[in-house]
This record gives sequence, structure tokens and C-alpha cells, in this order.
Amino acid sequence: MTLRLTCTLTACSLAILPALAQAPSLANINTQLREQETKDSQLMWWLHEVTDVYGPRVTGSPGLRAAQDFAVGQMVKWGFSNVHLEAWNFNHPGWQNWDLQANAISPFQQPLNVRAVAWTPGSNGPVQGPVVVVEPPQPPAGAGRGGRGGGGGFGGGRGGGLTPEELAAIQNPGSAPPPMPPVVARENKPVTQADLDSYLASIKDKVRGAVIFYGPHVQVAENFVPAPLRRDENSWSQPGGRGRRGGAPTAAAAAGGRGGRGGRGGATAADGAPAEGLTAAEVAQQVNKFLIENGALVKVTDAGRAYGVIAQQSSAGYNENPNNPNLPSLLMGNEDYGRIYRTVTIDHIPVVLRINIHNEFYPTGRTVYNVVGELPGSDKADEVVMNGGHFDSWNAATGATDNAAGGAVAVEALRLIQTLNLPHRRTIRVALWSGEEEGLYGSIAYVAQHFGSAENPKPEWFRLDAYLNLDDGTGKPRGASVFGPPEAAAMVQTAMDNFKDWGFYHVNPTLGRQTGGTDSTSFNNAGLPGVGYSQDPFDYNTYTHHTNFDTYERIYEPDMREAAIEEALTLYALANADQMVPRCSAATMPAPPAGRGGGGRAAGGRGAGNVPVTPVAPFSLPPGVNPPERPNPCTAAPPAQAAPVSLPTASAPGQRR
Repeated sequence: MTLRLTCTLTACSLAILPALAQAPSLANINTQLREQETKDSQLMWWLHEVTDVYGPRVTGSPGLRAAQDFAVGQMVKWGFSNVHLEAWNFNHPGWQNWDLQANAISPFQQPLNVRAVAWTPGSNGPVQGPVVVVEPPQPPAGAGRGGRGGGGGFGGGRGGGLTPEELAAIQNPGSAPPPMPPVVARENKPVTQADLDSYLASIKDKVRGAVIFYGPHVQVAENFVPAPLRRDENSWSQPGGRGRRGGAPTAAAAAGGRGGRGGRGGATAADGAPAEGLTAAEVAQQVNKFLIENGALVKVTDAGRAYGVIAQQSSAGYNENPNNPNLPSLLMGNEDYGRIYRTVTIDHIPVVLRINIHNEFYPTGRTVYNVVGELPGSDKADEVVMNGGHFDSWNAATGATDNAAGGAVAVEALRLIQTLNLPHRRTIRVALWSGEEEGLYGSIAYVAQHFGSAENPKPEWFRLDAYLNLDDGTGKPRGASVFGPPEAAAMVQTAMDNFKDWGFYHVNPTLGRQTGGTDSTSFNNAGLPGVGYSQDPFDYNTYTHHTNFDTYERIYEPDMREAAIEEALTLYALANADQMVPRCSAATMPAPPAGRGGGGRAAGGRGAGNVPVTPVAPFSLPPGVNPPERPNPCTAAPPAQAAPVSLPTASAPGQRR
């Protein structure tokens, strides 16, 4: 059966269904997979090894490399083929925290809840000093946010956000009449260089030999509506509801997912006009240099989350920018920070801390690896169905829900197929990515190396069937998105319909080619069928995402085992179908996003000020090229008719096309 260049959703869907049905009954295979996973699951054992023994797994660190060596060895033992590490150029040193102790010793004694900020230096042994609170003048909100601390890195909101009803409920304290109005916050004014110089001069004699508490204590709002572990069934059951993951519904609204990389902010105000005065990033940069030059010992920032939660997702510029150096830096739990801050600022009682931070940098970490393994196919072995998840984590805990979980599900899915000796015509390949937390670098590099893009495809571009990805915590799949036409979503839906009894609902098409959120978007960016699963939140956004609570204990085993079965059956169905997952035709393929500027492939590994950058970037429109209008939905086509895609020529400067 060959897909025609154009067809209706109904016609193509009906044509696809017999192709899947020609393989041994999906219902029968589903039963076998469920029985095997029930009697002989290895998923939680794998998760224990990857998290308890080898976590955390920061990109470029010895911890990640040890975990990768374990993964390679175990996949070989399970009978996977072509198991290997594939290198890519991270171009930054690896980093690992080996020891961390922080205690208040006067006027009270207390061990303190802290985590090291990644890629910041250590303290060179134990140091002891009084706390000095540093609160430099800050520009108005929105005027170039950024700076150091725990809020940088790749991340942001996940899981679709709160509904208007939930947001309104949070403002309701559950009492009547309503409480007193909040204290009116002081409105910041633009910060001039003279303002900052005056402030720094006022504290110069205080910071030498001191532990710096940078910024005020964060008043964490009370949450009267704790997030549910599972979303309401109605939110999943509506077509196009919360079933999108790893992509946006249309090319025009394609910035979905987790958000982009954090950063140092820009010189614009909240309304988009040029910012007046210094930006927050410029203030932070100057203060950092001042503190180092004047002999401060350690910089501590309030984690700003309730109940001891510390979210560490900062790369601190990889400590490579001489114009923006780092002190040894810690994030401290909101409660500990608040106690010390109040004692110092209200009572004016000196608080003395003793701190020891042992961090190491690893030049060999500039070359990083993805783990790849396969189950060879039969008559269509040159065509490949992939699944995977990112293997790297942040350093605050052991990276269980983000994302040892997704990698464990992917590997367990292949193990089930291998153990049951299920026949499959196409090769099935698993990939465990690195560099995801810093910007999807590992998967972007892999896609560029193997597939190219719809505009400049390599031979393997036409032979990749689809890529499946799970990266939203410990919940089972409840919906999914697929890059491509509605017919692509219908093909994946056919397999996933076997899990209605487990609460799976809809597979939705997406046309967004922006990267962001998770590794399936790296495939979308190339015009390939990336499948991103959506999951129930559990306590992912509230407690575990990038935090010190992201441990094995937060894994919900029943959902993870269900997820492995669902991925295994989908891989099996796609690997045995007569035709590959349809794609957008070359004439209707959405254009890649506009370039981000800055580093990327063209930068030769160096950025502004000759600072190293990772020479990996998503595919984007060439400079001066405006995106052509494409229909929504796009027209279904087999891979051979989906590329190469032609783009308009570049506009002359100042010319609109």
C-alpha cells in the first residue's frame, strides 16, 4: 500500500489500519507484553541502578559517563545489538560536586539545606565567616531579567500550566471574609551605574571573608489548592485537550513545551521598549566581579520554594566567561535562608557559617556521548523506529523523574520485545541522550549527524519511521503529539487505542518545528515524526522537577510499567506496518523557525567575547529568509515525497517578502 501525495483524513486512516493489522494481532501482542512485564519486570531495578548507584548524571561529568558505561554493558547482556556510545561536541568542561557541608555555628548551631550551583568553583577546603546580606538595587520587573543562581539553565514551566480556575483558586485562602490586602510591593526604579557604584562602595569594607547572602528572603505564597496527582479525566478526554506534548498545535503557535533556555536577560523592558538603565544581568555581573575582587568567600541564594525544595538548573555560564566570574555558589532552602536573613537584618546579630564545597572540573567532558542500542529488523531492517529519553540530569538529586524514568521505560520496552522474541520488520533503536538539560544538545547533534533536515536531508532522513519520547515525570502516557499530518497521528493512535483501559485518550498532530521542552522536538525540528507523550503531573512540577526531591522514591511503579508496555506495543506496531508514518509533503512542510542568533554551528565553538559555546544548534531559516505560508493541516505524503523542501531566497536588507 502506497500513500498518495494527497488524501483525506478518513481515506488515509482507513488505508493505514489494515497495514497495522497484517502483523500478528496487536491485541495478542498486548496480552503477551502485559504478562511478561507482570512476571519479569526489570524496570525498577534499572531505575535503582541509574539513580541510586550512578546519580546524579550531569552532562560531561564522571557520574554520567559511569551511568552510560553501565547502560551499554547491561543492554549487551540483554541481547541488544550495535550497542555503543556516540560522541558529540559539548565544548565545555564537565563538572561534579563531590562533597558539600554547610552549618551555622553561631549564634545557633544547625546543619543547613543547600545544593551547589553547577559549574561553579569549590571553596578550596572548609571556610568560615559571617553572613553579609547583599541586596543591590534592582531594575523594574521585566527589564532584562537574568543573572546567576538557580534559575538559569534549560527549563521553565512544564505540563501545560494551571487552568484559569486553578489560578483563581490559589488566590482564595479558603476563608470568608477575605483576608487583609497584601502589602504593596515597592516599585523598583531604573538602576544607573552611579546607583550601583554607590551601593557597592557602601559594602566594600564588609564583604572580605564573608559568606554573601545574595538578595532578600523570598516570601513564598501559600498554596491553598495543592496540585492533584492526576488531572481530571475530562481534561484528557477532549480531543486536542492536554494530549499535546513536545510540540505546538500549529506552526504559528509552535513555542509550546517547557520553554526555552534560561539566560542572562536582554536589554528590553516588559513592553518591549529598550530598557532604561542597567539590566538585572548587568547588575549581577558587576556584583559578582566586585565580590570576588574584594575577597568574599561564598555566595548563597534563596531557593525560593516551600518545604525545603531546592531547584538547581543553572549552568552558571560553565565558569568560562572572565567578564562574568563565579564565586563558590550555593542554593539554600527557603526556610534556612529566612531564619538567617531575619536574624542578620532584624536583630543585627552576626551569624557565622562554616562551609566546605568540593567541586571538580573535567576537561575531558568537552566530548560527551549518547547511548545507542538496537534490535535488528528483518525485511525492512534499513528502516528504523526509535524511542528514547534523556539520560543526563541536574545535580540536586539523582534525576529519577527527570529523566531516568523516560530512559528506563524506553529500554524496558526494547527488552520486552527482545525477551518475547517478537518479530519486527524494521530495526528498533533506543537512544539515551545527554545534554538535554543544557539545551537538547545531544539529540540535536544526533539528528544533524544522522538525518539532516527536510530542507537538506541525508539518506537516513528517509529511513527513520518515528521517534517516541517520554519526559514528563512518573505518570503513564495519557495523550501524545506527533509532528506531521493528521494521518500520522491516526497511525500512532491505532496502536495506543489498545490502552484505553489504562486511560490513554488522544494522539494529536502538531506542526511546530521549534525545539524546546524535550528531545522529540529535535526530530520535529528536522521535519521528522517526533512523538511526545503527555502524562499526569503527580508531583513533578511541584516537588521533583530539577529539585533535591527527584529521587527513586518519587517513581510510581505501576504507571512506569504501563508506559513501558505502551511504548513496546507502539514500536512493534510501527515496525511491522507496511508503510512508514506519513509526513508533511515537501510542498506543505512547515518551515523551520527563525534563527536564534549567537553561537550554534556557525560559531566555530566560540561566542561573544571569545567565550566557548556548544557548536550545536537547531535547524533554522537562513538569515533574511521569511517563512513561507503553509497550510494547516499539512498534506500527508510518504517520506520520499516529503523532502527536500525548497525555501524562498533571502530578502534584500530592508525588503519584505
